Amino acid sequence: MITTFETNKVYLTKGMTYNLYADGTRHLLDVMHCCEIEWELLPNTSSPLHIWARDYMPILVSREKFVRFCYSPDYLKDSPEYKPDTSAILSELGIQVIDSDIIIDGGNVISCGDKVIMTDKIIRENPHYQRNKLIDTLSQLLKAEIILIPEDRYDEYGHADGMVRYIGNGSVLLNNYYDFDKTLRKKLLAALNPHFDIVELHYGAYTEKSWVYINFLHVGQHIFVPMLEDKLAVIAFKQIAEAFPKCECHQVDGCDSIVRDGGALNCCTWNIMTTVDTYDDNKEDGLAI
Repeated sequence: MITTFETNKVYLTKGMTYNLYADGTRHLLDVMHCCEIEWELLPNTSSPLHIWARDYMPILVSREKFVRFCYSPDYLKDSPEYKPDTSAILSELGIQVIDSDIIIDGGNVISCGDKVIMTDKIIRENPHYQRNKLIDTLSQLLKAEIILIPEDRYDEYGHADGMVRYIGNGSVLLNNYYDFDKTLRKKLLAALNPHFDIVELHYGAYTEKSWVYINFLHVGQHIFVPMLEDKLAVIAFKQIAEAFPKCECHQVDGCDSIVRDGGALNCCTWNIMTTVDTYDDNKEDGLAI
């Protein structure tokens, strides 16, 4: 599978330009501009309810292969207004996909090259599949070995991107469970240790927003870490930068309003590999926010 190291273009929704999220969006776009990273707004996403692009957009398997899973999470069972028309979005982008009836959110897919990490929430969300059949089908679709980790019972979304991220070269970064949930940490280490070297975040303290920092946006050799008005923000940024010594890490201020709605920078973006480097240095004022 394509990893975030191989991506070079970022999409955000038009809903992210509204006043509620504009501060964080402006900071993110300013920093990406300095890094010469191309960005674009997804069509048909003007609703402020459609900001979590990662979850409903397809998974990039190879340069030309996209897999669209069924976006029907349990937490949106009675809230269809949060689900955009992905067919209309993809049609305008000119992207063709392979469709699957498997229910998965994009935030629960962590590409590690020949492996993919997901939480075991996929098992209970897909009762129409026998477990082994589900894993085999996912492996074939994504061309990778599926590594299941236990979901965080305190996370209503059940996503992996607030728990673990791929460092590269067979290593992953684990959130600071050492500080607040040693039982879950033990289970995560047991699930990941046979497949990866593990680097752990460890802040020496806990806030309910600890997951935010590991939910960074990773594009190529650049990592954009959401920053909050929180005593752990500087500590988290330092440790993430140390975990990715070959990447440039950037602070993105003004993310508090985004985080209040339940996600961070990985959640509200969708990054892909384009066939050519199409960065436009003149795209300085593409958004008036």
